[in-house]
Amino acid sequence: MEIKNYTSSISGFILLGLSSNPQLQKPLFAIFLIMYLITVVGNILIILAIHSDSRLLTPMYFFLSKLSFMDICFTTVIVPKMLVNLLSETKSISYVGCLIQMYFFMAFGNTDSYLLASMAIDRMVAICNPFGYDVVMNPRCCFLLLLGSCTISHLHSMLRVLLMSRLSFCSSHVIKHFFCDTQPVLKLSCSDTSSNQMVVMTETLAVIVTPFLCILFSYLRIIVTVLKIPSVAGKWKAFSTCGSHLTVVLMFYGSIIYVYFRPLSMYSVVKDRVATVMYTVVTPMLNPFIYSLRNKDMKRGLRKLRDRIYS
Repeated sequence: MEIKNYTSSISGFILLGLSSNPQLQKPLFAIFLIMYLITVVGNILIILAIHSDSRLLTPMYFFLSKLSFMDICFTTVIVPKMLVNLLSETKSISYVGCLIQMYFFMAFGNTDSYLLASMAIDRMVAICNPFGYDVVMNPRCCFLLLLGSCTISHLHSMLRVLLMSRLSFCSSHVIKHFFCDTQPVLKLSCSDTSSNQMVVMTETLAVIVTPFLCILFSYLRIIVTVLKIPSVAGKWKAFSTCGSHLTVVLMFYGSIIYVYFRPLSMYSVVKDRVATVMYTVVTPMLNPFIYSLRNKDMKRGLRKLRDRIYS
């Protein structure tokens, strides 16, 4: 079926959301509105704190500010529409709106993973080659890492959405999810989805696994280097600079691997909703706390920002 025929007969999809229980709609709305506001305000504060303190204008905080911006974009693609649907009777999303949401969800999500890889590389160079750090992690290198992260992510999203737009949907148009994710939408198609599944298990695997392998390699190098440090205090100091980043990586990749790297036949609506909430809402909300609570530089930057606001 051509896209034109599809769009002329199908106006859109119905998003079931997190729960079909009417009594839970308003409590869920309140919970996710609070979480969304915390995410936006927290990440904006991180960005402002970094740009208000000249001592935070380093490669590590350059990537952290971009990660905070991507987290705002990532959650904004999903949560506002989910909040509207929680208070709406129809809970609908147009066909074009669904594809647009899917595109930016994948683009921002993948950019997040590449930025996490860039931050891991930054930590590896700082610990394993401290005297050459300024030469290796120069502004040009940081910009190229950021440009590569965005380019690869958007090209990947474009490919996935183009493949999705060729599918036809002959029966149910009810998406058993709170946004237009690829797996639940594929479940509705009556077309042959083998090409989509092949892309998921090859190109998508490569796009997501590449930054994960970079992170893994970086931390293996860091561990080998740190174990050579004679003093316990020196080892602890080196590891402490990576703790926040490693926490975010485990939360982000743990839920992503659980959701996406399984055959479509093993897709579970309830379990995948919970796992998806973890990396789309919870992780972006916790990032500002994880990166600031035990970080003296960030605390100083936030105090400096507070002083500027109240001065």
